[in-house]
Amino acid sequence: MEHSGRMRSRSPWLTLLLLACVVLLGESRKAKPPRCPSSCICTKDNALCERTGLIPRSFPSDVISLLFTANNLESINEDAFLGLPHLEYLFIENNQIKSISPNAFLCYQTAKVNVKVVIGLFTCDCKLKWLVEWISSTNATVDQIYCKGPASQLDKRINDLVPQSFDCITTEFNAYQSMKFESISVEAFSFENDQYVVFAQPFIGKCSFLEWDHVEMVFRNFDDIDSTSTVICKPLVIDNQLFIIVAQLFGGSHIYKRDTSANKFIKLQGIDILKIRKPNDVETFRIDGETFFVIADSSKAGSTTIYKWNGNGFYSHQSLHPWYRDTDVEFMELSSKPHLILSSSSQRPVIYQWNKGTKLFDRRTDIPEMEDVYAVKHFQVKSDLFICLTRFIGDSKVMRWDGALFRELQTMPSRGSMVFQPFAVGSWQYAILGSDYSFTQVYRWDTKKGMFVHFQELNIQAPRAFSPISIDNRQFLLASSFKGKTQIFEHLVIDLSN
Repeated sequence: MEHSGRMRSRSPWLTLLLLACVVLLGESRKAKPPRCPSSCICTKDNALCERTGLIPRSFPSDVISLLFTANNLESINEDAFLGLPHLEYLFIENNQIKSISPNAFLCYQTAKVNVKVVIGLFTCDCKLKWLVEWISSTNATVDQIYCKGPASQLDKRINDLVPQSFDCITTEFNAYQSMKFESISVEAFSFENDQYVVFAQPFIGKCSFLEWDHVEMVFRNFDDIDSTSTVICKPLVIDNQLFIIVAQLFGGSHIYKRDTSANKFIKLQGIDILKIRKPNDVETFRIDGETFFVIADSSKAGSTTIYKWNGNGFYSHQSLHPWYRDTDVEFMELSSKPHLILSSSSQRPVIYQWNKGTKLFDRRTDIPEMEDVYAVKHFQVKSDLFICLTRFIGDSKVMRWDGALFRELQTMPSRGSMVFQPFAVGSWQYAILGSDYSFTQVYRWDTKKGMFVHFQELNIQAPRAFSPISIDNRQFLLASSFKGKTQIFEHLVIDLSN
């Protein structure tokens, strides 16, 4: 009963469909019998069309068999063959068809017309996805042909493919905006529901803040903090208050606070010049609801130091190993516990683990056989943790945490690299490897291979830092340049099947 009920509910639509075909066919009988199109050869009940770019609008009504061969047809619309009441055989072969309407043969399929599409050999890539979708939605007969490529589809029958066989979405970084200044660090941050960007300009001594112009669709100047030999401008938001850690090579480092009532930055405090002599990196983090930042000091006499927020300002909380000329510090969770990894020009990267009892970091281990590592940055793919290790000479590395150790996963040639930065944009994971001597290399994570594959080259002079940012449903990549223009790239999503 349920089956018959469904049939009854569909029958009015089937009746209308058949009636539409009958009316169209009936109207063709009343019209003056059309002549054979000039691009075709017609006999009493057959028509052969060659070397035409369009399907003629009319044929003699007695045509039973219709053949299109060696033409330049690129598309077949849903009403292409109306007005042929006796058509039984339709052959389409050796054309340049790029699209077929799902309803192109609807009336004839209902009337049991034998529709046969002979396609020929194809490269079964994303440009063919439309045909696979069409085959899955029609009752037309398609010759059993085989794919001539690519390698993943070689010798497969096109009839056995499904639309899900094609991964047709790709991405690209396109140059979007160029800034007429050099920079050594870049940070994107949110404050009071707005998105901002800050660049450190060492040669003119500035932290340059930019904001997004929602009308002009560009980044524009917002504010500056004047300083001396600025190497890092690190934003930190605590209880809706914006702080900027300004690290300088000379004149000491300072912390500024955004005064929203006066709409400007004011100096809040200085940082101990005896501990921080030559800052090279700043990392912010939270542990058990408390806010910290750590400055990696690269001088022979300084000491990498952790600072803690006490409600009114920041005070020195812990000094890590002195005398090692640290170049980078990275905060991450290992086995659900807070850790720091310090990179140094004089020893292998050292891993520190947070001690909940003493509320200090204890040295745990180092990363073996990894000398001359300039920086370590981490990323996560599902539940797996990885790190990118930057090396100026030799190969940069990607390593995977196995629960006890970091183990090498892959290497990338990196002559002159000062930054190997992993970052995610939407569902895509990237790593970008800068160089002072060649093009910047972009890698994209391949889920099937479980590693990065080369993706794109970008022309950036002496890059030092990268940062993604999402604004107005658009994604951008910010790139600081030590010897050229600071650049902004837009992340584009491209459908290759179109």
